[in-house]
Amino acid sequence: RYGVSIDTLRYYEKEGLIPPVHRTESGLRDYTEQDCGWVEFIKCMRGAGLSIDTLKEYVSLYKKGSRTLLKRKQLLIDERARLARHIEQLQATLKRLDHKIEVYEDKIVACEKELLQKRKTK
Repeated sequence: RYGVSIDTLRYYEKEGLIPPVHRTESGLRDYTEQDCGWVEFIKCMRGAGLSIDTLKEYVSLYKKGSRTLLKRKQLLIDERARLARHIEQLQATLKRLDHKIEVYEDKIVACEKELLQKRKTK
């Protein structure tokens, strides 16, 4: 459903990133919508670069209830700032790559013109 391997789901559960998942009589994990919501959240946050330790801290705070709302919010604010800095770095890298590609394109066009000139003079 979320493109996460079975091993990753087991790891998330073992590390406490998602709550223990109910099992059927035959021992198969039976994910509820709430479980799936946690999987989706953790996958999204991991994709944004949050560390396992940061996510463990967040989940630990979540389990303590509403008295940790401010701490959880601050953790997310800090991670958002880190992600924004990373995006800025990626945008700068993208700009540099675009420039390099343009330089190569200019060189290719120049080489093609030179080849055409050589063909015409033969």
